[in-house]
Amino acid sequence: MTDSFLMIAEQVLVLFVLIAVGFACGKKGLLTEHASKKMTDIVLYVVTPCVMISAFQREFSFELLGKTLIAAVVAALIIVGSIFISILIFRDKNEARKKVLRFSVVFSNCGFMSLPLQKAILGNDGWFYGSIFVAVFNVFVWTYGLASMSGDIKQLSIKKLAFNPGIVGVAVALVLFVCRISLPNVISLPVEYLSSLNTPLPMLIIGFYLSRANLKKAFGDRWVYLAMLIRLVVIPAVALLAMVVLRLDSTMTVAFIIASSAPTAATTTMFAAKFNRDSELSVSIVAASTLVSIATMPPIVALAQTLT
Repeated sequence: MTDSFLMIAEQVLVLFVLIAVGFACGKKGLLTEHASKKMTDIVLYVVTPCVMISAFQREFSFELLGKTLIAAVVAALIIVGSIFISILIFRDKNEARKKVLRFSVVFSNCGFMSLPLQKAILGNDGWFYGSIFVAVFNVFVWTYGLASMSGDIKQLSIKKLAFNPGIVGVAVALVLFVCRISLPNVISLPVEYLSSLNTPLPMLIIGFYLSRANLKKAFGDRWVYLAMLIRLVVIPAVALLAMVVLRLDSTMTVAFIIASSAPTAATTTMFAAKFNRDSELSVSIVAASTLVSIATMPPIVALAQTLT
């Protein structure tokens, strides 16, 4: 377990070095709010679909298709379980605060933070399972997440869901996979190069937003500590226990624990600001959980590798 812990810790530290670069660029003005938003758009609309397509460019088999379906169901159950835990624990009378707290523990940074780790630690198979988790995550964000944070079920939109870049990427990837279409090098290589940007660009963006966060205030709010405990420890621990008991595929288990132990998604702040919730609290949770995850992710992921 010690070797696994050290390897995972090293990979997490690599990500945090990139985050530190983004932090420094933000402090020095080399990265601006406008630039970070445009970089986020590039990641969401170009890099993420390329990640999905690249991950699914593998030889088709009904066995692999079956694993894909199982993985999608397991990912959905993990998120549903997270929703149940959030509703059970957070019963604040302040609706704006309660909605942010619940959202922050349900949705992890499974795209920006997890995919680079899954590929580094588990290779292409881990990246494959991580992509499935991100696809399921996107469905829940734009259905339950949207309705929950807005408080209005009318906000749900089939159009928003269908044209979400993550969903589009998965749809294209699945069509290519099921139809056994291998992309020619002139297309597959650019897709691969663009997908490789999923490690540096998101880390720079996270670093920039950390440079704008009030970290002293973030670590002075008791609600932030409770949200971090649930997001970074309780949910991955419950998910790991369930997956080990069910004896699920070891690679899928570790990949999903990486996704489950990731810090709070930046989407929390975007939705909180959009629907006039407690955006200050959301920024605190995102910033604090990102920093604390450097200490919590390595032991949890190493334990997952040991138990599977």
